[in-house]
Amino acid sequence: MRLQQFIASCGIASRRAAEQLIAEQRVTVNGRIAKVGDQIDPGTDQVALDGQAIQRDAKAYILLNKPKGVVTSARDTHGRGTVLDCLEGLSIRVVPVGRLDLDTEGALLLTNDGDLAFRLTHPRYEVKKVYLVHVRGVVTGATVRQLQGGVPLEDGMTAACGVRVLGHDQRSTRLELTLHEGRKREIKRMCEYVGHRVLALRRASFAGLKTGRLKPGEWRHLTQQEVKELRKLVRIGLA
Repeated sequence: MRLQQFIASCGIASRRAAEQLIAEQRVTVNGRIAKVGDQIDPGTDQVALDGQAIQRDAKAYILLNKPKGVVTSARDTHGRGTVLDCLEGLSIRVVPVGRLDLDTEGALLLTNDGDLAFRLTHPRYEVKKVYLVHVRGVVTGATVRQLQGGVPLEDGMTAACGVRVLGHDQRSTRLELTLHEGRKREIKRMCEYVGHRVLALRRASFAGLKTGRLKPGEWRHLTQQEVKELRKLVRIGLA
């Protein structure tokens, strides 16, 4: 097994980030500084990062209904609560797959399966994310078509996406947006571009996973079938 693949499989970092760790000479194999592309035998070789041995934990796949006000990271330099603080009772280290803004709630996957996490966030696999968006103002059919076709943002044109109007009153509109991209604050920026400020945002599903009866802050383990479907979605284990 390639060294960077082993590090990713232990949930330490993605394969790309693992390559960077190796290039920075922070990884050793049997006491010797490793090189990118090195092959190891996970059963016999001793791998360490910054002098600390790396061991494989049992794989964990967690679906969290992320509440508002917590940060999607392992730690926060400003002392705010993180999504890991929600995982009371979980002894295995996991990391979030992708990000949700501080004021956004909804479906968030956390795992120590680095290879799966890497593919689920890679643009090549176009993993579907469905959001429920409450915006200010009444959204017209022309605006819906504009969002569906993509809008120009400072970091480039957005990809085509699915848009449905779920309802509206005189002052606001409820939308369902289905995206394959994962840019920072993308939905908020898209809606601001077409003149509708986001009032509330919730991710209803990620890669087909829905929070169901989970209340904000609650979590559960994925079923074996759900893990199987995720791996199938990003073509892990397929010829």
